[in-house]
Amino acid sequence: MRLILLGPPGAGKGTQAKLITERYDIPQLSTGDMLRGAVAAKTPIGLKAKAVMEAGELVSDDIVNAIVAERIDQPDCAKGFILDGYPRTLMQADAVEEMLAARGLKLDAVVELVVDDRALVGRIVNRAEEAKAAGLPVRKDDTPEVFEERLREYYKKTAPLTGYYFAKRRLKTVDGMGSIDEVSAGIATLLG
Repeated sequence: MRLILLGPPGAGKGTQAKLITERYDIPQLSTGDMLRGAVAAKTPIGLKAKAVMEAGELVSDDIVNAIVAERIDQPDCAKGFILDGYPRTLMQADAVEEMLAARGLKLDAVVELVVDDRALVGRIVNRAEEAKAAGLPVRKDDTPEVFEERLREYYKKTAPLTGYYFAKRRLKTVDGMGSIDEVSAGIATLLG
């Protein structure tokens, strides 16, 4: 099963991805983890990424796309994978389509967690308060101001993917406002 999870920051994509990986025994592929892994492994593309990051620049789509392509060729992805944090733009979505087609593969589904933005801000504040109460570090992006900026960025760059995948008849939506178990059950129902 090859999946993409869509939804704004705080929608629960990471939580649901972990549950899906357990249910289907497929890896969750995070672009951040893949970049760090390629840099640590000193692959040719990892060395390019390292040079860009050390220069304080953003890693280009070409480099990110190459790292994703390299990663999906690994044996643990043979049964499928969940793309986490990728694609973020329409150009990256086109790249996913091309890299999968080149391997004779396709996406099985794109699952969008539909949420209420105002409730998301409350979730983030709550997450920060729970972390503090538990003596855990609070994520630097768990403030309403930073989170609202992340939401604006999401709607500007990533939200157009909803229409892109809808037009390709791959988009499936789940109410992301329920409990973790309710959302998980909704995703399970969609995926069969």
